[in-house]
Amino acid sequence: MKIEQPKITEDIVQVLFQNQFQDAEVKFGYVTIPAGERLPLDGTTVHEEHEYSFIIKGSLSGESGGNPYKIQAGEASYIPAGEYHWCVGGDNDCELVYALVKSK
Repeated sequence: MKIEQPKITEDIVQVLFQNQFQDAEVKFGYVTIPAGERLPLDGTTVHEEHEYSFIIKGSLSGESGGNPYKIQAGEASYIPAGEYHWCVGGDNDCELVYALVKSK
């Protein structure tokens, strides 16, 4: 029996608002990463926006730009546009808010 994995953008990630400014586009959202869940499931992900995140609950570990990291509730992170990265949830579900900022 195959278990369907959630689609990141449709089932997990919630875009709270999106706006375009003269020189930038901003997406702001919320995501819950289940304990032990790896995003993406294999390999790495990359996007053209700068990613700013604030961990509300739980923790994450992973790799960004070839460098390992760990982050927990109350901490913030930044991933530059175009940097390959992945993460895995800690012992409990991880909840975070994020902003994706694309310069034009």
